[in-house]
Amino acid sequence: MNDQRRHTRIIVTHYGGPDALQLLEEDRPEPKDGEVRVRVLAAGVSLPDVMMREGIHPETPTLPFTPGWDLVGVVDQLGNGISTLEKGQIVAALPINGAYAEFVCLPQRELVPVPSGLDAAEAVSLVLNYVTAYQMLHGSANVRPGQRVLIHGAAGGVGSALLQLGRLARLQMYGTCASHGASTVSSLGGVPIDYQHQDFVTEIRRFTSEGVDVVFDGIGGAHIWRSRKALRPGGTVVAYGITSSLRGGRSTSGRSRGRHRFRAVAIFGLYIAAGWLLPGRKRVVPYSIQWLKRLRPGLFRENLIALFDLLHQQKIRPLIAKRFPLVEARQAHELLEKGGVTGKIVLVSNGSASSEQGEWT
Repeated sequence: MNDQRRHTRIIVTHYGGPDALQLLEEDRPEPKDGEVRVRVLAAGVSLPDVMMREGIHPETPTLPFTPGWDLVGVVDQLGNGISTLEKGQIVAALPINGAYAEFVCLPQRELVPVPSGLDAAEAVSLVLNYVTAYQMLHGSANVRPGQRVLIHGAAGGVGSALLQLGRLARLQMYGTCASHGASTVSSLGGVPIDYQHQDFVTEIRRFTSEGVDVVFDGIGGAHIWRSRKALRPGGTVVAYGITSSLRGGRSTSGRSRGRHRFRAVAIFGLYIAAGWLLPGRKRVVPYSIQWLKRLRPGLFRENLIALFDLLHQQKIRPLIAKRFPLVEARQAHELLEKGGVTGKIVLVSNGSASSEQGEWT
């Protein structure tokens, strides 16, 4: 793009399939007082983005909107009153929407400094996926070395993060995945369970006799009930997603379902309540990264900084499924909806698009 005052962002024009994603060229946004303009290097692509595009996520903004939960970028311009950041600094953020853009303006308090020398796509993987995994492991589940855990979607973005962090916590891990993801799960320290051809409750009973201590379930709905059956007495299901509200776990409806966006949450709540009330001492605990961040923003920042340190030390290494240029956001969504993606899909902006490594210093 020749005009230095212009930029590109992706907008959702209507609730539906990937065709709802459109390119918009406009003037670059100007930071207000207390805001920072960030040149986006990498933006994550996740199922919550898909659910927003479908209009079925509780956080869905009013149409038209720019999707994108997580980003890593370079401070490009400072608004008035900025004291802790400077131009050229690398930062990360979890804006929940707006990251699918070349430039975005965010409040200073939302930005977390990123160590130099890291890969942009790997760094952005930490913001949503690894913070989610870290907080569920050490907060919601409060895991201890030697405990047994079951991870659903273990080869995916959050699943692979749980495996890597779980290995550091010295857990005994089992992970459901498609057959082609089995080698990934094994390489990350988990015992793979092929959910397409095996019943995970039966397999867990075969491996452990009494069940696991914790199940991490991002599917929601009736699946929580199945997960509860894999627990030992006194065990916990950490429920962190409602992807079962997508058709077959993925979307393709192509029609507005915004009016139903809280139905899955209501059903989710019923399963959680039932988990506490029924016998067996098996709890269902909800987790939401955005609500925990709103309630305890300092904890989010602290956990993300700790994860950046682990990445810098090469104790964790996010799996990158594919890097797409920002303008190919529609193709990125199509790939995610096919299912079976190993790791994280990332959108990279102009300068990063040509480099497979996407490194910056």
